[in-house]
This record gives sequence, C-alpha cells and structure tokens, in this order.
Amino acid sequence: MKLFEFSENGKLNEKPLSLRMRPRTLEEFIGQEHVIGKGKILRQAIETDSLFPCILWGPPGCGKSSLANIISRNTKANFVQISAVTAGLSELKVIVKEAEKRKQLFKQRTILFIDEIHRFNKAQQDALLPYVEDGTVILIGATTENPFFEVISPLVSRSRVFQLKPLSESEIEKIIQDALKDKERGLGNFPVEVTEEGIKFLVRVSNGDARVALNALEWAFKMKFAESPEKIILDTPLLQDALQKRAITYDKDADAHYDTISAFIKSMRGSDPDATLFWLAKMLYAGEDPKFIARRIMICASEDVGNADPQAIVIATACAQAVQFIGMPEAMIPLAQAAIYVACAPKSNSAYMGIAEAMKDVEEGKSASVPLHLKDANYPQAAQLGHGKDYKYAHEFEGHFVPQQYLPDELKMRQYYYPSEEGLEKTIKERLKKLWGKLKKYDL
Repeated sequence: MKLFEFSENGKLNEKPLSLRMRPRTLEEFIGQEHVIGKGKILRQAIETDSLFPCILWGPPGCGKSSLANIISRNTKANFVQISAVTAGLSELKVIVKEAEKRKQLFKQRTILFIDEIHRFNKAQQDALLPYVEDGTVILIGATTENPFFEVISPLVSRSRVFQLKPLSESEIEKIIQDALKDKERGLGNFPVEVTEEGIKFLVRVSNGDARVALNALEWAFKMKFAESPEKIILDTPLLQDALQKRAITYDKDADAHYDTISAFIKSMRGSDPDATLFWLAKMLYAGEDPKFIARRIMICASEDVGNADPQAIVIATACAQAVQFIGMPEAMIPLAQAAIYVACAPKSNSAYMGIAEAMKDVEEGKSASVPLHLKDANYPQAAQLGHGKDYKYAHEFEGHFVPQQYLPDELKMRQYYYPSEEGLEKTIKERLKKLWGKLKKYDL
C-alpha cells in the first residue's frame, strides 16, 4: 500500500497518520499494561479468541479503538463496527439478524463494537440487551463517559468494564518516535526531524491523547513539506501553529512547574480567587495532570482553611472524585469551583500547626505511657492492673463533658491546638474556652 502518492496538482494524498500508525497486534500496542499486560484477562481473551462482553472506558486517544482494531484482526468471529453517533435501531436490527444467521448456519460468533456507546439512548440500549444476554452478539462498547452512569445497569452488569488511563508522557513520546521512524506506515521515508523542545511541547499538549499528538505531527509535517521537502525540521513554533495552541513555559520537570503550582497554592492561601483561576488555567492549558491539581487543592483546604471552614475539605474531596470520574476537559469546572471556594474561605492553619507540634514531640521521644485511667479495660485481667480506674465517662456528666487528664503525665500541660478567630473556628474556640476554662490557653 502506498502511503504517499502525488495527485495531479502535486499535493500529498494519504490516510491520516493516526490511522496508519494504529497498532495491529498486542505487541505493537503502547500503554494500558494494567488492562492488557501479560497475564491480564483481556489479553488472554484476545489471544485465545474467547472474548466476552466488555466496555472500554477511557479518555480520547488512549487506545479504545486501537484495541478493537486488534481484536478484529485476531478473531475468527464476524467483526462489526458501528458508531452510536450515527447508528439507529434499524441498523441494530439488521446486524442482529445477520448475527443470528451466521450463528445458526456457520456456527460463527459476531463481535459488535459500538463506539461512543453512551450516545445510544435508553430505548436503543434496551433493544440491544436481549441479544447480548443470549450471546447473539458479543458486545464491545467504547465510551469516554462513566458507563456506570451513562449505560443502562443491565448492560453494565452483563459486561466487564475496563477503565483505560490517559497515556503517560513517555508512552506518547514513544508513539511519536515510532511514527517518525516507521518506513511502512509512518514518516520514516522522509528527511523529517523534530527538535527536542518540539517533542516536549507535543508530548505536553497532547495531554495523554495519542491522536492529538499524531495529528499535530502530521499537520506540521505537511506544512513544512510544502515549503522544503528536502529537509523537514519541525520545531515548537511550527507545531504550535499546527495545533493552533501557543506554547507556554511549563516543563513538568523544571522550575516553571514548581513555580506555577507554588503561585497557585499561595493565591488560594492569600484569598485571591482571580489569581487562583489564572494559575489554574495556565496549568490546565499546559497539560498538567488534573488529579495532581485536585490533590493540591485538598491539601490547601486542610492546611490553610482547616476548621475555619470545614466544608472546604469536603468540597475539595468531592472535586477530586469528580475529576476522577469526568476527566478533561470538563474536569476544569469542578477544579475551578473547588479552588475558588478554598480561596474565598476564611483561613486558619491551626490544625496544620497543631499536628506539626505533636509530631515534633513524638519524634523527640516524648511518646510517654498512656495514663492508667485511659488504658483498655475490656479484658478480665485489666482491673487487676488498674486499667480504667477512675476514668470518667463524659456522657454521664452535664453537657457530656468532664475535665480530666487525657495527655501523658509528661505532657499533661502541653497544648497543640490554638483555634483562630476566623470563621467557624471562632465558635470552636469559644466552646473550648467554656469547657476547659483556665486549664488550657483557649482564652488567649
């Protein structure tokens, strides 16, 4: 097959690079070792041609369609591929009838690959269910959306769900390098070279999507080929022009990365939601892992907001979960919401300072014995040892509180938590002051 041909007007005419470089075998497939690594159930099913109903769930460009392509090449079953975007019930009925005939006449199975299966409405999914259930078709669904939300429960329960991850930077780079070297399907027959900075830019902005990386590489190649086919050097400006996306200074292994996340955290701590959104946008634009950002928001919610607004950590945790479920680009919305909430919340680092001081005492060897009255008294010999003697059960006293010593003797006057006057912590401080009076320093 000729990959590059010249039409009468002298222009290149070829299949898209991302399609040509699609892996043909499991050995050529890059990434998703947790799903198709050696010994994994899906790999064994493909290799032994004993596939079962399954749903491939993952972000764009992570290899869902490529896996389907490999299956189609390695199965004796009749392989049918449709897109839920364009297919309807009438097409499904035709496929099912053909599958029934093949099964009856030739004992041949039918594998039905449905891309974007979440686009089928409930009626369409219901219509498919009986034929999956009785084995008329072996369903492979591909979706970028959470199938537990977007696919009807009966279909999900009859399928094995495999969650694919965005490709890592090293995996994207390998895909790019393979495309540059491959003389049969890639650009190996051309004098093309990508600068080191260009590779880094392409890897970063692809955000785990191999299709984005290969499309940008191909577009940049075509632009340069038209100018000088003898020597084709693809640099960052050319690649960013191909992507229509400006390169920004943000190397995940260099100072710009740490400086930007530092500015983001300090903006939240400093209660500036506008600066918070700017640094968040810069990180997302540059391809930063949204899960990394969500973790930093969670830390800030506890370290810098704490009990001044306990709802901050709840929202930050919900944001992290949402990011896990949603993925980019929509994940930027809960990230922005949580970051703004933390930035606007009252601030207190009392919890952070308190645990830091307590850890310091423990590290210095001040982990003294538990006082006798606090020791476990729930076994027969405990009473003989004096465990639990004179312990006062708080719920038996007015206000469900009674002052008694809870720290070791060595540290009985030690105080770690100093609530601030901010937000809810002011109320906490007043309560502790009322309970403990002058026994502790909550009146400072």
